Amino acid sequence: MAGARLKCIHPDCSLEYSVDSVAFRCEKGHPTDVIYDRAPSTGLKETFYARQNHRGNIFNVSGVWRFRDLFNFCQVDTEDIDACAIRFVSLDGSEGRQTGPYHMKQASEFAGMDEGCMWLQTEGYNPSGSFKDNGMATAVTHARMVGAKRIVCASTGNTSASAGMFAANEGMDCDVYIPAGQIAPGKLSQAYQFGAQIVEVDGNFDDALSQSLHDAQTGGGYTVNSVNPFRIEGQKTIPYRALEYLEWEAPDWIVYPGGALGNTSSCGKALMELYEWGWIKKVPRIAVINAEGASTLSDMYNGRYGAPLRWNGGRVDTGIIDEYYGRDGRPATGATAIQIGRPANILKGLRALDFTGGVVATVSDAEMLDAMSVVGLNGFDCEMASGAALAGIRKLVRDGTIMRDDRVVGILTGRQKDPMLSVEYHNNPANRFAHPPKNRGKG
Repeated sequence: MAGARLKCIHPDCSLEYSVDSVAFRCEKGHPTDVIYDRAPSTGLKETFYARQNHRGNIFNVSGVWRFRDLFNFCQVDTEDIDACAIRFVSLDGSEGRQTGPYHMKQASEFAGMDEGCMWLQTEGYNPSGSFKDNGMATAVTHARMVGAKRIVCASTGNTSASAGMFAANEGMDCDVYIPAGQIAPGKLSQAYQFGAQIVEVDGNFDDALSQSLHDAQTGGGYTVNSVNPFRIEGQKTIPYRALEYLEWEAPDWIVYPGGALGNTSSCGKALMELYEWGWIKKVPRIAVINAEGASTLSDMYNGRYGAPLRWNGGRVDTGIIDEYYGRDGRPATGATAIQIGRPANILKGLRALDFTGGVVATVSDAEMLDAMSVVGLNGFDCEMASGAALAGIRKLVRDGTIMRDDRVVGILTGRQKDPMLSVEYHNNPANRFAHPPKNRGKG
């Protein structure tokens, strides 16, 4: 079994920590990664295929734990099911199980892609309705590993649903910090349903996260936001499933909505490892799509207000970040899942973009709503923030960044939990894909 440890990501810092610690940042304040001592054999590809015939083993059913050999921070015998059952947290194998890439004809036409070249991966079919369940399975596994009794998160909705669900399943307490009045009722109701303690914070998501991190540190809670490197490990399975479906032939692009940048960070880490281990021969480019009203990464990465922000070998010019964060203004978009002004994973996100030659773009609320509606016309469900991925592909095709015959995987991060968005969109005949109701009178 390969050993695992936590290691600071800064190139001038050599600090390392035991895997059973909660050193999510090193003593100097830099983020940490989960690092493995040995490269997994490419022969595991056949093992993963074989596990699809799960024979009732929930860890092979799971779209997360089926890949457990690639993030074995628990350091267990991955073929010993009893040992796995002691260590791993799972919702009976349902996390990640139904989430794979699909061709969607009308979505491809909308994006301007050639037929058969674009796939959309529907992470909204996770049990709590979003991609969060991938990382929550591993974060809560580590929480149990270190003896935590209470998990803590800040949320714009989807994290609270996932954290509440896993906590209820494990008999743990769960505190959810939310920006007061800014959560879609459908998402907030899930947190209540699962017994989470809601803590309202005046301000936006960034304020809620800051308060939750402070209270977790001083009050003995375990943070499950994506600043937690163990949550990032579970989210790596999103690109794993896409790559496995493509027989480990890497696409040209992987496209994500951009919020806190946990997905960007996890995808980047997955691709860095897989390339280093010899599992893939080329590196897909990552495209991050911000909402125009929450464009922090795009503004800084594309140099909107000065020098472009870059990874720079790990020596990020944090002065650019500090200057930007000091500006007036709050993020404002109907896509509340990505209404984040201070992405917690911006450093790891920059690393991912650097390694993959990635790009960052913005789309409007109207473009996201159109894209969300097109996905619906293909028989799939996604929330407005997920529409950023498809709208972003369309924009990047139109400006020539993505070629029509490139192989592209877009990630639809969550399903619709704010039904009034769809109702309002379709009641307005001015919207491109609207299907307003017909009035037949009294009959």
